[in-house]
Amino acid sequence: MIALEVGNLDGLIVFFVAIMFGPPVVFTIIGFLVKRNNPKTAKVLFILGAVYLLIGLGICGGFL
Repeated sequence: MIALEVGNLDGLIVFFVAIMFGPPVVFTIIGFLVKRNNPKTAKVLFILGAVYLLIGLGICGGFL
């Protein structure tokens, strides 16, 4: 019987890390750009980034 071996899975790990950290970083950058004109909107974006980071680290971190 031929053993089914998987090749290099570095791309999958990079994908999970991008899902964990990508959107929170984008939310934070947009929050800093919007902070001067709309402080309430910036606060919401910071909170969304933090929540997304916590959930992403919990779910995707569990897969890794």
